[in-house]
Amino acid sequence: MEKTDKLKQVMALAKRRGFIYPSSEIYGGLSNVYDYGPLGAELLRNIRNYWWDDFVTKRPEIYGLETSVLMNPKVWEASGHTQTFADALIECKGCNNRTRADQLIEDHFEKKNELLKSEDLKGKEVRVEGVGVGELDKMINDEEIKCPTCGNFDWTSARKFNLLFETHIGIVPESQSKTYLRGETAQGMFVDFKQVLDSMSPRLPFGLAQSGKAFRNEITLGQGVFRTLEFDLAEFEYYVKESEWEKQFEAWREEVEKFALSLGVDKKNVRWREQTKDERSHYSTKTEDLEYKFPFGFKEWYAVAYRTDLI
Repeated sequence: MEKTDKLKQVMALAKRRGFIYPSSEIYGGLSNVYDYGPLGAELLRNIRNYWWDDFVTKRPEIYGLETSVLMNPKVWEASGHTQTFADALIECKGCNNRTRADQLIEDHFEKKNELLKSEDLKGKEVRVEGVGVGELDKMINDEEIKCPTCGNFDWTSARKFNLLFETHIGIVPESQSKTYLRGETAQGMFVDFKQVLDSMSPRLPFGLAQSGKAFRNEITLGQGVFRTLEFDLAEFEYYVKESEWEKQFEAWREEVEKFALSLGVDKKNVRWREQTKDERSHYSTKTEDLEYKFPFGFKEWYAVAYRTDLI
């Protein structure tokens, strides 16, 4: 059975059993957006509460926050999101199918490896996050990667597009101010850092945590509820002395894996992968992704990063 067919069967079962529905389906739906049905809503709430209890309630040095979805746009300018929070888009000229160039390449090599089954390719993966658009175009042309929808080999050049959703504040159009729906929950914790220090007087090491909605203009069609436009994100920032970061990194790596496995997944379907220098954010010294083996390959599920003290 094809992996894509298996995923379609799972999604169909989830719909019939009341876990996941296509959003606004009676009006034609909206790509990459889903609703959670009666059973799905209970499951989602249980996971949210379970995460909060494990990483916040049971840890007196970690403080929970609930920051707003809308913030001053200067926050996203200062963090670099308005300039660098982007993916490379490519479009098939035959059927107008739009997809991420990096995912197209990675999926191509994964299928190629499975077909060849050769020792030199076994277990080898191609990761192209952080690669420039020109190099992406070259890889697609060199490999003659065809459109997965129509089978044609006729692509536009890859071009960058920002993942942040823009919105406007104000009633009168001419006086409206542009802002963004948050692309991650971490920024709210960073901008409230000093206020937490002033009100709670924490001592190192300590953490700030929150969970809630985040929004990204993703192009990941055909992957169910993985990387949707609107999604739940749960994360915490843990502040430590610089001399202790490696010890803390390993400790939290173990804690994250323990939590992930406690959800009932098979350990053989998860793995750690360290990001390359090109993949890492400019402020990160080390980042490791805990990846899960989805029907469409290993993809990031959790991550642990040492962000350093760079701004």
